[in-house]
Amino acid sequence: MTDLNRLTIADARDALRKGDTTAADLTEACLTAIDGADALNAFVHHTPDMARDMAAAADARIKAGDATAMTGIPLGIKDVFCVRGVPSQAASRILQGFRPEYESTVTRNLWNAGAVMLGKLNQDEFAMGSANESSCYGPAVNPWKVDDRHLTPGGSSGGSAAAVAADLCLAATGTDTGGSIRQPAAFTGIVGLKPTYGRVSRWGVIAYASSLDQAGPMTKTVRDAAIMLGAMASVDPQDSTSADHPVPDYEAALTGDIRGKRIGVPREYRVDGMPADIDALWRKGADMLRDAGAEIVDISLPHTKYALPAYYVIAPAEASSNLARYDGVRYGRRARLGQGDGITEMYEKTRAEGFGPEVQRRVMIGTYVLSAGFYDAYYNRARKVRALIKRDFDKAFADGIDAILAPTTPSAAFPLGSLDQSDPVQAYLNDVFTVTLNLAGLPGIAVPVGQDAQGLPLGLQLVGRPFEEGDLLNHALVLERAAGFVAKPDRWW
Repeated sequence: MTDLNRLTIADARDALRKGDTTAADLTEACLTAIDGADALNAFVHHTPDMARDMAAAADARIKAGDATAMTGIPLGIKDVFCVRGVPSQAASRILQGFRPEYESTVTRNLWNAGAVMLGKLNQDEFAMGSANESSCYGPAVNPWKVDDRHLTPGGSSGGSAAAVAADLCLAATGTDTGGSIRQPAAFTGIVGLKPTYGRVSRWGVIAYASSLDQAGPMTKTVRDAAIMLGAMASVDPQDSTSADHPVPDYEAALTGDIRGKRIGVPREYRVDGMPADIDALWRKGADMLRDAGAEIVDISLPHTKYALPAYYVIAPAEASSNLARYDGVRYGRRARLGQGDGITEMYEKTRAEGFGPEVQRRVMIGTYVLSAGFYDAYYNRARKVRALIKRDFDKAFADGIDAILAPTTPSAAFPLGSLDQSDPVQAYLNDVFTVTLNLAGLPGIAVPVGQDAQGLPLGLQLVGRPFEEGDLLNHALVLERAAGFVAKPDRWW
């Protein structure tokens, strides 16, 4: 078999079971692709020796008849997941040199399933960003291109999206705090699934905003997302927010039949200035689901307009608390101190050197909204708005809506460096369609559905009921099949 790195998880699994290829060959194909893709800056820590050892173990497991669907599948791992003995920096200078002595639950689940680790992937620093421009490694680059400019792969899981879209790995892990799986997936023409909050353990995932963070798969197809989520998800006693729900066979839920299902289209998502390409794609997606036998229902989510400001109060508040642990004392970077400097100076210099501008901005915002004089005015009010946003979704589902269809992003991928750094709100607006799900704790999936006038990929997202990822994936499969999106970026790197 040729171009093994271009296989989907499902196709690779079938080929491995038939003996048409080996995990070792799959892994070598991906390692070769990675070696030729430095221009994308997607992989930032390479683990080829580990990959080859894991592939050999996978082949032995397949030969013994003890394989799972993920056995032998080469993956990229976002740098926010702690992997024992491997640099895990969350793309921040402050964690330079940190090699954890423990394994995140997600990666442990994947290794137990027999998956293979190719290396760590680029991201925004501490997952704070929508363009992958805040990384200490420099930005990851979108493999899609329309002129001589480099485009963003989205953020914060930009390295994961670029690696999957460029066939450097068969799939990758991502995390989604306000759209960081779904937005990069839409920008690069792949599938990105954010599970229900609590479906996947957060233990060993370097925290940004603990009540919003959720890990999920980034894959080439909906079927692959179903397979990979089944391996990632588990109840975990080490994560008190992990939900004790059995993990079903998500792939078995992919019947392709959504006749009689009711799909909501929220009127509040039709924002001023929405590009014609996005609006047309949204209407086309609704027509596709209607043609498959679903009923399209106009719904209202009235508190949507407050989601973005509420998110950018709650997330920085939690970040300011979570990032207080990086002080130069126990692990990671410590600034060089001058004569007479004490512990206060060490904290200040270490954080000034270690945190990038976007992280510093969000930590300061978070500290401000949690301060005594502003706690009720900002943080408490944002929490109340969050409850109202969740109530909007609860009402829609109680009224018989099975899934909600919306755009994933307000535009296609934009050029790196094009955002006005003096106006962070411009970047934050990229999250306008995605943050509501994180505030409500709901599952969502981004599916590539079409291309804009320049040929760049565009995606739609489906929102599902809590812990009903199987139904959500089935709706996504129908949309994927109807759209028939098969475009790939022309190789230039």
